[in-house]
Amino acid sequence: MLGRFKMAKHFTYTITDDGLTSARDEARIAAEAALDGIYVIRTNVPAATLAAPDVVAAYKSLSHVERAFRTLKSPELEVRPIYHRKDARIRAHVLVCMLAYYVVWHMKRALAPVLFADAEPAAARAERVSIVAPAVRSPAARRQVAQRHAADGTPLHSFRTLLRDLATLTRNTVRLGEARFQQLTTPTAVQQRVFQLLDVRVSPPTSNVPSSVHASNPCNA
Repeated sequence: MLGRFKMAKHFTYTITDDGLTSARDEARIAAEAALDGIYVIRTNVPAATLAAPDVVAAYKSLSHVERAFRTLKSPELEVRPIYHRKDARIRAHVLVCMLAYYVVWHMKRALAPVLFADAEPAAARAERVSIVAPAVRSPAARRQVAQRHAADGTPLHSFRTLLRDLATLTRNTVRLGEARFQQLTTPTAVQQRVFQLLDVRVSPPTSNVPSSVHASNPCNA
């Protein structure tokens, strides 16, 4: 039991053939109690280059790496495990994963005004009393979350639900006898706002023009 709950270090004990004696190791208990809730971060970077708060900030930034791995495995990218034998294929697979995440990162950054994300990180950092204090949202982000709408009235989304909303924009091939043309559904206000933030131009729906005459791509992304 002592080993299972990692309590052995807090006791001194003697086991004999006919008995067991134990006592609390008060010195060890006091030494560990003095460090409760404290962890130590060490670095070989000189203090003149990286101050103590910056060291803590760099350590906490590891959460971004962990979030990136979760994004790769989540429905946002759904990068499934693929087993390779050759080094070139392994490097190519890792490159594709990194490029995919790079696109997602830029999209989230551009779409921050319509996401449940803080579009003003500098203002949030200014309100934080210490680097070890809990992170806080900027006043603008708190206001958006409370209203569940952006400043321009656009409903806020998570990145995943926003992708599902964009997936409703479709391009259909319509056939009328021998004629065939493509019809793009009209973007909603939210979709138009997304395309504006991403600097993507979407052409309006095409009219009843045969595909042999209308050769341009109706969706220029």
